[in-house]
Amino acid sequence: MKKYNGKSIYEGVAAGIIKYYRKIEIDTSRREIVNAEAEVKRYEAARSTAVRQLNEVCKKAKSEVDEDTAAIFDVQAMMLSDDDYNDSIYKMIREQHDNAEYAVQSTGNKFAKIFSDMDDEYMKARSFDIKDISRRVLCILTGQEPESLAGAVPFILAADDLTPAETVQLDKSKVLAFVTKYGSSNSHTAILARTMNIPAVTGVIVNPEWNGKQAVVDGLSGEVIIEPDEETFAALKKKQAEEELHRKRLMDLKGKDDVTKSGRHINLYANIGNVNDVEAVLENDAAGIGLFRSEFLYLGRDSSPTEEEQFVAYKNVARKMKGKKVVIRTLDIGADKKADYFRLDHEDNPAMGFRAIRICLERPELFKTQLRAIYRASAFGTVSIMYPMITSVQEVRRIKEISAEVRSGLSKENVSYGNVEEGIMIETPAAVMISEELAAEVDFFSIGTNDLTQYTLAIDRQNSKLDKFYDPHHPAVLKMIHMTIENGHKHDCWVGICGELGADTSLTETFIRMGIDELSVSPASVLTVRQKIRETT
Repeated sequence: MKKYNGKSIYEGVAAGIIKYYRKIEIDTSRREIVNAEAEVKRYEAARSTAVRQLNEVCKKAKSEVDEDTAAIFDVQAMMLSDDDYNDSIYKMIREQHDNAEYAVQSTGNKFAKIFSDMDDEYMKARSFDIKDISRRVLCILTGQEPESLAGAVPFILAADDLTPAETVQLDKSKVLAFVTKYGSSNSHTAILARTMNIPAVTGVIVNPEWNGKQAVVDGLSGEVIIEPDEETFAALKKKQAEEELHRKRLMDLKGKDDVTKSGRHINLYANIGNVNDVEAVLENDAAGIGLFRSEFLYLGRDSSPTEEEQFVAYKNVARKMKGKKVVIRTLDIGADKKADYFRLDHEDNPAMGFRAIRICLERPELFKTQLRAIYRASAFGTVSIMYPMITSVQEVRRIKEISAEVRSGLSKENVSYGNVEEGIMIETPAAVMISEELAAEVDFFSIGTNDLTQYTLAIDRQNSKLDKFYDPHHPAVLKMIHMTIENGHKHDCWVGICGELGADTSLTETFIRMGIDELSVSPASVLTVRQKIRETT
């Protein structure tokens, strides 16, 4: 038994098998090939090797685990023999003279999207299998060992670090806990852990030799225990049971009003990154969605989602919420959230670079495509639009002009859309200082405390070395929040908080006294914050 101490990112206790994830960079860029048949043979050889590997893994799983687990690898082997999947690859190589790597990656993304859009949960899960088999073939084509974020059985994910693009491809139903070497408490891995309501510990030197070993992650103490002895395992299982009991008691708050003892009502919403997160929102009884991080629709793929793809996603969320408010944040790509197909230049300081609304205003067609999809979806629920990274009144007015153009175009096409509120993120000191002027232009503010703290304190929130200096309770940050609320209310602009600070129950009473109208937190934090609201006088 070995113990390792790190920093708790999210509380809870999990026990299971470690899956070590090692990053493999695979070049799938498009190249024109001369001999198409030779490229087809190269692909077929890689596919045959992949099928053989899967058959071997299947056989091992039958003898060492169980038949159900083995069946997953059997299904993956059959998928590699699917005519539609292979025909797509053959067509790209023979007709378009694309290299095998590009053809496999493109086909894998296309078929994974088809499965993920299906209503059936079993079929949705097959999208991860498609990505898994495609990555296996790509590794063979490039001479690398296959590595995947998919998993046949639930596992504890251990890695040096995970990018937002990697986390978005996770089969979240299989992840028991996160253990990472790098990553701050405000990283996207941390945010994902809180959304998924699973334990997470960072600051631990992750060892590849842990792969396949039994482990316990204690998100309460920040401990990671590899191959725990019986006594330790029993003690931690007891701790896990106590945590589960606490969660069950919180469930008694479902259906209760988010009202203080003095009768003040607070809108308690939830943050999500994709359509599947809505189930957690409903399970935890949030009154709405205060932040739909739409950029996650753009990650883990080779091209921007089409208007129709976005429309379907937004419409599905609006329908599932059955009239409850859904606030969709427009594309916030850039900084740590990168997509190669955007072809963004390297920046020494990307957090302050070409990102979010700056990209949208420089690439208006990209922006209009997203706005059209959101407005179309607004006919199916109560949808609001929120624009990130605002620093000036001029930006807001240009956004409103583009928004008006989109609505005009839809009206001319006789396309229905709802009455959509437009708001902005307050996450820069500039926006705070001119918040009274901005409030006259929009319907609402949502304070992004993660970036507001970063920019106010001049601290890169992705840099784990600066965690001890990152203080979201800093008086300057709290004064800025108070100023934003007061200035928003001067123009009947409702004000919420959608950053991680919204779930900090040590500040809930402070925010209520400041006059906050809304708090939007991870789904797993909704009932904890509700409890605090109801205890506040």
